[in-house]
Amino acid sequence: MAGSMGQDELELVDRWWRAANYLSVGQIYLLSNPLLREPLAADHTKSRLLGHWGTTPGLNFVYAHLNRVIRRDALEMLFVAGPGHGGPAVVANAWLEGTYSEIYGQVGNDESGIAELFRQFSYPGGIPSHAAPETPGSISEGGELGYSLAHAYGSVFDNPQLITAVVIGDGEAETGPLAASWHSHNFLDPVHDGAVLPILHLNGYKIANPTILARMPEEQLEQLLRGYGHEPHFVTVADPDNTVQAHRDFAAAVDNCLAGIRNIQDSRRGGTGGTADDDGAEAGPPGNGAAPRWPMIVLRSPKGWTGPRTVDGLQVEGTWRSHQVPLAEVRTNAEHLKQLEDWLKSYRPEELFDGDGRLRPDVAAHAPVGNLRMSATPHANGGLLRTPLKLPAYAAHAVVVAEPGTERISPMITLGSWMRDIISLNMDNFRLFGPDETASNRLQAVYEVTDKVWQYRIDDADEHLARSGRVLEVLSEHLCQGWLEGYLLTGRHGVFSCYEAFIHIVDSMFNQHAKW
Repeated sequence: MAGSMGQDELELVDRWWRAANYLSVGQIYLLSNPLLREPLAADHTKSRLLGHWGTTPGLNFVYAHLNRVIRRDALEMLFVAGPGHGGPAVVANAWLEGTYSEIYGQVGNDESGIAELFRQFSYPGGIPSHAAPETPGSISEGGELGYSLAHAYGSVFDNPQLITAVVIGDGEAETGPLAASWHSHNFLDPVHDGAVLPILHLNGYKIANPTILARMPEEQLEQLLRGYGHEPHFVTVADPDNTVQAHRDFAAAVDNCLAGIRNIQDSRRGGTGGTADDDGAEAGPPGNGAAPRWPMIVLRSPKGWTGPRTVDGLQVEGTWRSHQVPLAEVRTNAEHLKQLEDWLKSYRPEELFDGDGRLRPDVAAHAPVGNLRMSATPHANGGLLRTPLKLPAYAAHAVVVAEPGTERISPMITLGSWMRDIISLNMDNFRLFGPDETASNRLQAVYEVTDKVWQYRIDDADEHLARSGRVLEVLSEHLCQGWLEGYLLTGRHGVFSCYEAFIHIVDSMFNQHAKW
């Protein structure tokens, strides 16, 4: 085990988690009386309830634990929320970190600010229920599933100091783009790139059905993830009431994964790391044909954890019934209203917020400082980091036409030479992505100055493959577009080259990306 969490640290993480859960429930349900200063009444709740509770407590749990290691190690970390409509969690943590109030002054850091935070959520004139572009710290649109892991890898290319923690919902894990994204580490250079920490969150259910990976026998799931090239660390919340054990188990997994990441990077960057961490994540020396086996976490926790156990005699926590709004009739059903009040009070808000509604200092102390806050990281606001793209003079690549119709000149070959010069001028902030078509699209001149990045075995017959390179080729348009989006949104430049007949595969991805 790479580290352990003391009792004081455990209690701090737990207070933060309770605060985030309270704010998340409030966003879904409350229109007024945000801190329950008076008995909860029907008119304190929203007339139309829109939101998704099921994934939210797991997201808050992960976020609270990541803040612990960010503070301890001064990590630059980006958080990507893959589960659809996880907005309550991301917004709640941004408010707890103070970032939300810094950006949106009308949502202050006191009781009136909490009231506005609650009122605006999924409400006319307010904010969406997912991690949208206006959500601080977000680079992945939560309204369409499948792209979180690709976005995460795109964010760490050419960002050697960055770790992107990406929570992958088990519903999202059933999509084709996400299934392909597990191969992304083969295109990550441990020397010049950062690291991705995938956290596969298995809460068991989608909207109305169980999920494939949650029902897959654990031995089979471990084989699958190891086959993808990862070293999975399993954390199972066997007893939802034993949150102390859940905190300790997850903290140990995070510590071990970070140790594994450091080991791989030190080994490849010429540091003092060994060849395996204490749980066997393989690093291997560079150039031996063995790709690193990157660590990841598999978190099993109940869907709707800490929410109502049963509603109207039916089990809710740990089932698909907690996916959206567990208590759907709080305005018309007195028992539902009483359950909502008890649910909110179970987080003991009086221990979390002071008389003015401000976060108590002993809870606020869990937030990292300044730009180390995941909701404030400049990596999630690429415009703050972007440097201008250096472009070669296009006139130097112009084709001289002495007389029309006398020469055959390929416009794509001409473009390729210009692209080659772009890469030469921007060797650390420009990438070319494509589905095995760079040469087919007549852009092969780029190989005069760079290679295709590749971490698995390289044979003598292979051409232009290397451990580091500016070109990434994989036969998945979704991956190419997802990597490009993550790369662009974290402040860099790139091009996705694709046949016109196949580019429509990413139409909906582009529509989501256009929101940014």
